[in-house]
Amino acid sequence: MQKLTTRRGFLEALGLSGAGLCLGLHAFGAEPTNEPAGDQDPKPKTSSPEQEKKSIGLNPNVFLHISDDGIVTIASHRSEMGQGIRSSLPILIADELGADLAHVKIFQADGDKAYGDQNTDGSNSIRGLYDDMRTAAATARQMLVITAAKRWNVEGSSCVSENSFIVHRPSKRRLSFGELAVEAGKMPIPDPKSVVHRPTAELKHLTKNMPILDGIDYVNGKAIYGADLRLPDMLIAVIARPPVVGGTVAKFNEKAALEVPGVKRVVAMPVPKAPWMFQPWGGIAVVADNTWAAMSGRSALQISWNDGENGSYNTAAHRQALSQSANKPGTVYRKVGDVDKSLKAASRRIEAEYFVPHLPHLAMEPQVALARYTKDNGGHCEIWAPTQNPQAARTEVARVLDLPESKVTVHVTLLGGGFGRKSKADFISEAAYLSKALGAPVRMQFTREDDIHNDYLNTIGVQKLVAGLDKNGKVNAWHHRTAFPPIGSLFNTSVDAPSSSDLQQGVLDFALAIPNVTAEACEGHSSVRVGWLRSVYNIFHSFAINSFIDEIAHLRKADTKDVLLENLGPARQLSLKELGVEKLANYGAPMEKHPVDAARLRAVIERVTKNAGWDRRSSLKGRALGLAAHRSFLSYCAVVASMTKRKDNSYWVDEVWLVLDAGTIVNRDRVTAQMEGSILNGMNHALYGGVSHKNGRVEQDNFDTMPIVRMGHEPRAIHIEILESTKAPGGVGEPGVPPVGPAIANALFALTGKRSRNLPLIGA
Repeated sequence: MQKLTTRRGFLEALGLSGAGLCLGLHAFGAEPTNEPAGDQDPKPKTSSPEQEKKSIGLNPNVFLHISDDGIVTIASHRSEMGQGIRSSLPILIADELGADLAHVKIFQADGDKAYGDQNTDGSNSIRGLYDDMRTAAATARQMLVITAAKRWNVEGSSCVSENSFIVHRPSKRRLSFGELAVEAGKMPIPDPKSVVHRPTAELKHLTKNMPILDGIDYVNGKAIYGADLRLPDMLIAVIARPPVVGGTVAKFNEKAALEVPGVKRVVAMPVPKAPWMFQPWGGIAVVADNTWAAMSGRSALQISWNDGENGSYNTAAHRQALSQSANKPGTVYRKVGDVDKSLKAASRRIEAEYFVPHLPHLAMEPQVALARYTKDNGGHCEIWAPTQNPQAARTEVARVLDLPESKVTVHVTLLGGGFGRKSKADFISEAAYLSKALGAPVRMQFTREDDIHNDYLNTIGVQKLVAGLDKNGKVNAWHHRTAFPPIGSLFNTSVDAPSSSDLQQGVLDFALAIPNVTAEACEGHSSVRVGWLRSVYNIFHSFAINSFIDEIAHLRKADTKDVLLENLGPARQLSLKELGVEKLANYGAPMEKHPVDAARLRAVIERVTKNAGWDRRSSLKGRALGLAAHRSFLSYCAVVASMTKRKDNSYWVDEVWLVLDAGTIVNRDRVTAQMEGSILNGMNHALYGGVSHKNGRVEQDNFDTMPIVRMGHEPRAIHIEILESTKAPGGVGEPGVPPVGPAIANALFALTGKRSRNLPLIGA
């Protein structure tokens, strides 16, 4: 499980000397990035990239600054939501630079296009930035080395960077970063193509177990989240949003709300129009001088709604429509051989249909944002928010307030969970709109019920799989249809079927050694807002495929592991031709760097089954094991789940084994912690499922009707193994989730003999 340590312990864990210890304590967050709660102005304590450029020292890029006193300041331009990005990317930079971590200061960057992509989503922070961050640091290192070599009149190749010094190896002379920074800052910045990275072996902390920098603050309450911030004269707002997407207000009782003590204003929110994107949701806001008054005022509104065209949306009917779609021909995106001919000639045929409902995000911290709009100089809006995508927030606030983006500042607080929900900017632009309307700072607060009712839900999906078996029981035909409303419908109302880039998530990149394969995308119309949720479409694709493999194994009276490995085929990297696809989005990565690798998927399967004692499962008493494996976000993950029955006749996931191959990893402790969290997240999906709609309304309200895994239902043991690898980094935040649900489903079948093809498997 996750390690916590004191700051002194943190520095000792990094192997730092006592020298610079006090500086190290300050550097790694002895004080919060933002001012603590209270009647104070929560301005960031650190400089912006623009200010850093004007300061004395070396500033080769927006990510890094070295001052004349030797302090190395590193920007964490991705958001911290417990995954440890502030404990990983900056340490990677410091290692490449050769900096003593006791002399390093990290600050949370504001939303700014100067940083490039800041969206903390898609498991892309390490895999997408690994080389770029190393180049940013290596650039500074090269400039320091050149400067020192000129002073000593020696060859640069004879100098090395270590512990915040440039050292001339033959003479053992050395100069500190601080002594060189000003002079180095005056030289031309090298072409990135000319910059050489260190040998990987010299990155001292790479792949090691590193403590999380913010861990102690999480525990002792010093960590600053969106709802912790205060401004003088700040007001609190809650909003009665339409319960049906696209609905509008028919009537409401403003007077009753204003009679509640503490309520200051009642404000009509802008009415959104399709496509929904990240707009404010509409409805009526109640603004008060405290949260309870705002909530009480909202309860007094007595709102009636016009539901609009989505008022007839019902989950059961929509599921039936998706089933009909999945049982008709769709758009073919993967084709090898002749599936139809092979199915007709098959000795045996098996088919199954799988269903996964809308899944909510359920982060522990509901949405919240603090906005301060001022009229000075044509208007300016300052935001403090737990956002995964500060640039998207900046863009949306500018649009809502009719301001240029240069007039919007977005400060990023810590996130109490995100899972993709906080990549959307709706809650932030709501706060900005209200601040301008009231001429005062406003903190807009979601309740738990608001969070569940007004989510960008993971899309609902139906999968239809058909397989043909030859006389020896081997699969010689594989037909997969997937029907779901794609996230593209959020941005374009005409989009009503998945694309090839949607099917990259577990359908087109599923390694198969079957001679006849077809995969099709089928129509799915959306009547709700759908969006990214941790591992997205991989959730239902993995559930269907791994469950189907288990069904095939049961039909053949064979071992699920053997059938899975047989259908993956031999260890190899699959070409597009072998996959049967014209192109593969491949999560934005080149196939040369991240091929579809059956060898890596086989390796995690073989390892996890060994760790779990898979071959001895028949000897288990009162327990059963289930297996699943999946490639997602360029990483490979396999899970074995153990299911048992308790004395009260409830079913319990009592033990889980997970093996991950994510290529090169930076912080082993953080990767392990994310896998532990992935297991619990996958258990939520599998055991409790998602939300349902009736008459366009979400039927669940809080954790009583939309439960999550609680401490008493966690597995008694979780075993995580991260495989050593020198391959390019893959994703980490999401790949652990997809195999968990089907592993549990297969274990439940092995225990009870009853197959569930729908989530949730058990229910609340």
